[in-house]
Parts: sequence; C-alpha cells; structure tokens
Amino acid sequence: MKIAFVGKGGSGKTTLSSLFIRHLAASGAPVVAIDADINQHLGAALGLDESEAAELPAMGDRLSLIKNHLRGSNPRIASAETMIKTTPPGDGSRLVRICEPNAIYDACARPVELDGGAVRLMVTGPFTDADLGVACYHSKTGAVELFLNHLVDGRDEYVVVDMTAGSDSFASGMFTRFDMTFLVAEPTRRGVSVYRQYKEYASDYGVALKVVGNKVRSDDNDDDLDFLRAEVGDDLLVTIGHSDWARALEKGRPPRFEHLEEPNRRSLRTLHEAADATYELRDWERYTRQMAHFHLKNATGWGNERTGADLAAQIDPEFVLGEDVAAAV
Repeated sequence: MKIAFVGKGGSGKTTLSSLFIRHLAASGAPVVAIDADINQHLGAALGLDESEAAELPAMGDRLSLIKNHLRGSNPRIASAETMIKTTPPGDGSRLVRICEPNAIYDACARPVELDGGAVRLMVTGPFTDADLGVACYHSKTGAVELFLNHLVDGRDEYVVVDMTAGSDSFASGMFTRFDMTFLVAEPTRRGVSVYRQYKEYASDYGVALKVVGNKVRSDDNDDDLDFLRAEVGDDLLVTIGHSDWARALEKGRPPRFEHLEEPNRRSLRTLHEAADATYELRDWERYTRQMAHFHLKNATGWGNERTGADLAAQIDPEFVLGEDVAAAV
C-alpha cells in the first residue's frame, strides 16, 4: 500500500508519518519509508542522529542509476536521458517491489532499526545552495515519482512517503500515486487551508484523502474538535492530542514505542485500518491512465523540448501496471 502524509509546514506531518512507520514496523509489516520533504527530517524522526541522517544517500543524486535500472529493455525508451519524472513503465521496463533486492535499494536505501522492527529508508536529498537559480526541488522528488510509477506493491506491505509541505505536490502527478493520503491539520484556519486545496484538486482524480487532526486539545468544551469537524466534515478520521512520547522523540530521547500513549496508539491503528481498506478499491487501469495523463502534460509542457525526443511515444497503450504483471515478470 502506498501512503502519503501531507500538510502545511509545522503541522506535525513528519512526526506523525514517523509514528505511523514505527507502528507498521511493530506490526511486522515490510516498510519502505521515503523522505520527499524539502526539509529532510524523517531520518531524525526515526531516531537517526544528525551525522547518520546526513550520510543517507540522496535519490536525487542517483537519478541516472534509477533511470537506467527502471528503463530495463523497454524499446519505447531510447535512452535513460530521455526519461523524465513522469515516464511510465511499459513492456520491458523493470518493475520494483517492496521486499526484493534491487540496484535502487542497494544505492539509495538504508536499513533503520526500530525497537519494533526495521524499515528501509530512502531520501530525496536536501535542497542545497547549488540548486538555487538553476533547479527546483521537483527535480529531486522526480526520483520518487519514477520509483512509484514502477512500483508494484501488494496487500500488507507499505511505502510511506513524507511529502513536501503545502500544495507543492500538485506540481506533478505524484499526488495521484497513493492509495491513501493522510492530511495532517491543526485546528486553525491556516491549519485547514492546505486541506481545502488538496480536496478541490485531488477530487478530480479519485484521490483517497483523510484528515488527521493534530495538536488537538482535549477539554470540556471540545472547541478544537468542533472546529475541525465543521471545517473538514466526514474527512476527519482521527485526532492526535498532546504526546509526551512525541515530545521526547523531538528531543532525541524517544522511549520504546510500546510506551506511546494508548489513545495515540488507537489513532495509529485507525490509520492502518483506513489504509488497508483501500486495497479492495484499487483500480490499476485508472492508475496507469493517470500516469499517461501527467506524462503527456509534462512532455508537451517542457519534456519534449528539454530532451529533444517525442516523449508521448514512451507510453505503451497495451500496458497496465498491476500485481499480475509483476508476477509474470
């Protein structure tokens, strides 16, 4: 299952995504965790110290390797240089799976030991001074989008992506790559503003969206909860209140995960159940059509000019991504 955490900066998005990753690992599920946020804090939230987090290999720096691996023997792709972030798979492409060994994991993923298990962590890499004026962060997250376009994941295995803050995800088709998107919102007007943007744009693409209310005070008048219910309605799935465990995590001294407060553990179980429920709703044909749609937009908008190739020809009209395709490879 492919799961995204989104929200405005400071909403607690990274902390909540790290808690959910810990919850999945404690359940014994295989997990690939990806930090696609410009601020690159997921490693630290999973317990790495600053030096360990700084040494994680950046996917953005290994884009050529990723392209060469995914291209495989696809005859529609003349070279790795003609692949862009939205290039879809076709006959002959190499698909990737959660649990397998492959060249991308070897180059870009590192195991992170958690007290409830272990996960593979991949990061896009930080936006550096060298990028200013000559590039944008979407060129780095393009590595994640390519990976997701070629990923075939099954029931009870998970990719969890900590997305860049705000509505930047709409700059490409990556926001359509997920079975479930959890939008973290504080009970403030600014806190729900990103929700409105996501809801309006994502509804046209069948994106499953649920709101996680964060920093919600529990008191007699329930003002925070009432505010969120009024603003987001039935999209409000759970709320997270104050957590001494999470505060200790932010100080770099997290207790064992089993000591997370029970109300917050229940909320994580609710997120898990909501994500799993989307498995039966999967539509691989629609998923593949959306890849083609955004690839054509990028091809005509800038890709053809930049690569000197007709990128529309990369779309294989007979190919539909899915678990049956992966089983046949």
